[in-house]
Amino acid sequence: MHRGRVVCNKNEAMASSIGVSVPSARGFIKEEAQTGLWVSDVITSESVDVARASAGVDKDFLCPICFQTMEDAFVTNCGHSFCYTCITTHLNNRSNCPSCARYLTSEHLIPNFLLSKLLKKTVASQLLGISSPAEQLRLALEQGADLPLKDLGSLLCLLGERKRRLEQVEAESNMEVLLDFLYLSRQRKQEEMQELQNDLSFLKEDIATVERRRQFLRLKDKPAERACLSADSSLPRLDLYSGCKKPSHGGAISVWRGGQGGAFSPPNEVKSMAGNADRNSAFLMSKKAEGIQKRLPENPYIESHAGSMGVHAVSKKRRVLAQFEDLQEAYLLRRRQVARKQNQRQIQEAVRNTATKGSESYQDGLEDFESVLTAFTRYSRLRVVAELHHGDLFHSSNIVSSIEFDRDDEFFATAGVSRRVKVFNFETVVNELADVHCPLVEIATRSKLSCLSWNKCAKPLIASSDYEGTVTVWDVNTRQAVMEYEEHEKRAWSVDFSRTEPSMLVSGSDDGKVKVWCTRQESSALSLDMRANICCVKYNPGSSNHIAVGSADHCIHYFDLRNASTPLYVFKGHRKAVSYVKFISPTELASASTDSTLRLWDVQRDCSIRTLRGHTNEKNFVGLTVNNEYIACGSESNEVFVYHKAMSRPASWHRFGSHNSEDNGDDSSHFISAVCWKSQSPTMLAANSQGTIKVLALAP
Repeated sequence: MHRGRVVCNKNEAMASSIGVSVPSARGFIKEEAQTGLWVSDVITSESVDVARASAGVDKDFLCPICFQTMEDAFVTNCGHSFCYTCITTHLNNRSNCPSCARYLTSEHLIPNFLLSKLLKKTVASQLLGISSPAEQLRLALEQGADLPLKDLGSLLCLLGERKRRLEQVEAESNMEVLLDFLYLSRQRKQEEMQELQNDLSFLKEDIATVERRRQFLRLKDKPAERACLSADSSLPRLDLYSGCKKPSHGGAISVWRGGQGGAFSPPNEVKSMAGNADRNSAFLMSKKAEGIQKRLPENPYIESHAGSMGVHAVSKKRRVLAQFEDLQEAYLLRRRQVARKQNQRQIQEAVRNTATKGSESYQDGLEDFESVLTAFTRYSRLRVVAELHHGDLFHSSNIVSSIEFDRDDEFFATAGVSRRVKVFNFETVVNELADVHCPLVEIATRSKLSCLSWNKCAKPLIASSDYEGTVTVWDVNTRQAVMEYEEHEKRAWSVDFSRTEPSMLVSGSDDGKVKVWCTRQESSALSLDMRANICCVKYNPGSSNHIAVGSADHCIHYFDLRNASTPLYVFKGHRKAVSYVKFISPTELASASTDSTLRLWDVQRDCSIRTLRGHTNEKNFVGLTVNNEYIACGSESNEVFVYHKAMSRPASWHRFGSHNSEDNGDDSSHFISAVCWKSQSPTMLAANSQGTIKVLALAP
């Protein structure tokens, strides 16, 4: 490229150097300089043509300095020829010939007119050989070809006719492109209209179905109301989640604490009422259970509680409207999937000329969405059930890096920069009103801890990874290390036990290696070199052969350990390092990244399902936990966010606040560092960088 610029500017440099009219391959320099910008453009264009033709020129015609075809050739007293610009530039620095090194000055340079003329003809012939007919005609005219007036007239007629034909062809081509665009636009709009008509058909059918169901429930519940009011026996417990397809069986806690307001005891486990009693009867039963005995006839009590029920319904409707777009997308997605399956089944039946019994009903999609809507509107906030402080008198930093429940949700363990594994009894923390909760077990470690993983089969076993790269398996009962692995060369960020094969565990480290361990052997069973810092690893809960690995290359690598040379899938979409991966089910994977997003993936179909946004996470590990329906994570705003997996925005959140008013100014610098659901219940544990641990529960 530099050579090309030298060739284009040689004449100008030579003219400025000698200040006289110097003959060149394209005329006199002073005359060209006087023509201004237009001639400069021509020179540049011609220089490009010369450069194209110079490839076929004899090597003897090349300048020994720039290795381009010589322009304005000058010969020295020692017989060597150079471009004038090149040799004068050389002599400004040295006083010798570039070819033979003899003494040489600018006074010994002589213009080589014959060589310049030969070069001009050679380049012109080369250009004629490689140029198009239009370029040849242009070159002939520029070189002053003598054409009669009659020939010029015929040429102009031919050129005009050719121009008209080309314009017509171009216009027809443009019309064809425009017509194709309009046809395609009409097709797309027709498809959109057909899809919209199908969606309207779904809505019409579902509205009729729901109205029939509501009318049926109203008619069915009338005798239930009368029987309820006349009965003297004990009443069933109030179903706070009436209408839920699958009531929770997790049973979060037995006694709830509301901060400084004392204790109260809601039911441990909420069950659906068999009769699907309507709203008024449900509230009547709840009031009767509280000791308010009133009769139905001519009593304003019904109206007052109908109003309170209306408030609850309005609250649900507000939550629906807040995420209407996501809910609508979820509804249409399910209904379209059912319709697509029905169409495929009908095509198959038509081919086979048979009818299949028990095929999917169009209501299946509605019922599926109903369960999503019920779960989404069931809760609106996170309630603080209990709180404890993870502080250590001997360590100023109290960051909890990991918090995990054991197999039976009876105990939970914490670990962090305090170099301690602490095990607490969950019921004790929740039920006892104490300022300080002492751990049942406390295990000291040599280094700061990054991650914990309980063995889901052997209850006393828990694995830890630390900042020195050591992976340790502990026996909580004896407080001793069962196995200790030290193959990682840098900090180990993550460790996880297999659910299906309790003797296997996997770890990932900053050394870019994923290692698979067996508690029955002292060295790693398998090692994968990822060539990027490993931030998280997780076994698929349905298989001991499949793991997900999140790394600093912004990707999630999904491996089959039986053929670990290459990953089965590589999920791409995050813009920064992947800090956590968790399996919602054997086919659904959730990931968190420092790009402030969560993403859901289908590990069977190798595709992205949804992106969740709302929290802030740009530099810290803020935790990630999942259950069948909900995903929870921390935020660098010192908040816990809960998402429903079908929604892209948070369903609820809770902010950690400092109890000490003097510390409120520093509260913004703290962040959530670990979260963990209690199995499939609405209860979770959350910890922040101050060492505060809260028991939180989703509440209406």
